[in-house]
Amino acid sequence: MAPASRLLALWALAAVALPGSGAEGDGGWRPGGPGAVAEEERCTVERRADLTYAEFVQQYAFVRPVILQGLTDNSRFRALCSRDRLLASFGDRVVRLSTANTYSYHKVDLPFQEYVEQLLHPQDPTSLGNDTLYFFGDNNFTEWASLFRHYSPPPFGLLGTAPAYSFGIAGAGSGVPFHWHGPGYSEVIYGRKRWFLYPPEKTPEFHPNKTTLAWLRDTYPALPPSARPLECTIRAGEVLYFPDRWWHATLNLDTSVFISTFLG
Repeated sequence: MAPASRLLALWALAAVALPGSGAEGDGGWRPGGPGAVAEEERCTVERRADLTYAEFVQQYAFVRPVILQGLTDNSRFRALCSRDRLLASFGDRVVRLSTANTYSYHKVDLPFQEYVEQLLHPQDPTSLGNDTLYFFGDNNFTEWASLFRHYSPPPFGLLGTAPAYSFGIAGAGSGVPFHWHGPGYSEVIYGRKRWFLYPPEKTPEFHPNKTTLAWLRDTYPALPPSARPLECTIRAGEVLYFPDRWWHATLNLDTSVFISTFLG
C-alpha cells in the first residue's frame, strides 16, 4: 500500500475508534429525519458580528430583531449539553413539559431521560400543538444550576431588566406558534431553529392550537409578500435578539438544544 493510502486508511480507522467521533458536530442529538423542513430562501434578519452596545441600543433594542455572532464563547456549555453528558448528569431529574401551542397551558412532569428516549422525536405533521409536549422554560434552576453557571449570556442588557434563562430541547419539526412577550435573546447550542417575526402592530394570521409546522404548510405559502414575516434560521453559536412585544414563532429544523435569556 502506498504511504498516502496507508495514511488515509489509518486516519479512517482512528476516526471510527475515537469515542464520540461522527457525533461531535451534533452532540449525539439526532438530526432532522426524512422530510425535514428546509431553511428559508432568504434570511431577512440582519446578522452582526461587530456590534457595539451603543449600536445595539440605537439600532435594534427597541426597533427590530438582530442576529448576534461571536460575542460570547459557549464552547464549554455546548460540550456539557451533549446528549450523553446531559443524560449522565440530569437523566433522573424530573422536568416539566409544556404543550407546544400559543398559551402552553398544559404541563406534564416526567424524568428527563424518559423525555429524551421516548418523546424526543420529529413532529407529527397531523398533531395539534396542544397535543405536542415540548421541553422549554420550566426548568428547576436549583437542580440545573451546575449547567447554567457555565453559560455566558449575551453581554447587552437593557436598563431596568434582569436576565432569566429558559433551556430547551426539542425534536425536528417541533416549535411554538406565534406569541409575544418581553424582549430577550435565544441561542442555539445544537441544531438549527427557524424564526418568524412580526412587529407588535402587525398581528399574524394563525391558529393558537396549530403547530408552526402546520402554519408553514397551510398558511405561509398563501401570504402575499407584504404580509410575510421577517424570518431566518439560527445556527449553533448564533444568538437572535427580539424586541419587546414582537410576535414570533419558532420551528426546529433539527433536534435542537437551545437557551433563551429573557429580559424582564
